[in-house]
Amino acid sequence: MEKLKLSTAAVHLEGRLQAATQRQASYLEFLDDLLEGELTVREERNLNMRTRMARLPYRKTLEKFDFSFQPGIDQKTIRELASMAFVRQAANVVFLGPPGVGKTHLAVALGMEALAAGLSVYFIPMAKLVEDLRRAHDQRRLDTRMRQYLRPKLLILDEAGYTRLDPVAANLVFQLVNTRYERGSMILTSNKSFGEWGDLFGDAVLASAVLDRLLHHSHIVNIRGQSYRLREKVRAGVYATPPVAEPEVS
Repeated sequence: MEKLKLSTAAVHLEGRLQAATQRQASYLEFLDDLLEGELTVREERNLNMRTRMARLPYRKTLEKFDFSFQPGIDQKTIRELASMAFVRQAANVVFLGPPGVGKTHLAVALGMEALAAGLSVYFIPMAKLVEDLRRAHDQRRLDTRMRQYLRPKLLILDEAGYTRLDPVAANLVFQLVNTRYERGSMILTSNKSFGEWGDLFGDAVLASAVLDRLLHHSHIVNIRGQSYRLREKVRAGVYATPPVAEPEVS
């Protein structure tokens, strides 16, 4: 077992033998039990490693999402996305909504589902992505760095729209979206409606080209509601959430 690197089975061998003897298990049942324990530990170790590599900001699941606070979200749609069919189809998911409504939580939760399904995931805020690609561009190693963002089956871009992009940054984002088009899935969160992306990119034509590829095969979830971060104060009547303009899918 040690030579075969079955370390968990080796450690638990005596205990499994005693248990099998007590319940008069067959040789096949004993072997199945022993190897199942080895496999479980390996899968957990592999999942933990891939989760660290995904760079998720935290580990939040769909079970921890308070759908009752955001009744406008169709739970069925989110559960269907959790099946990872959109990843197999190289489609995208876009979460739109004002700050604090749960866009990043849902993106991370779907990322966790993808990891559990054995898919590679990488999470990065849009501002950090642009900074990284710009540095690679300046150092003439953009192709090498771009491949890092093309490798994951699911790339999560968080907080698109908080910072206006200059021409170089806008072009770099277009290159990434264009290269992943119909090859790999993306989840994108944004507080900007699609009609505002021309201003975000500083170029209406370039923004249209990005949206054309991003939305061709996509699922759009427009979240209307109040901020989760202030929900306890709102429920207690301490804070009244000001009205916000709802992002429009247009």
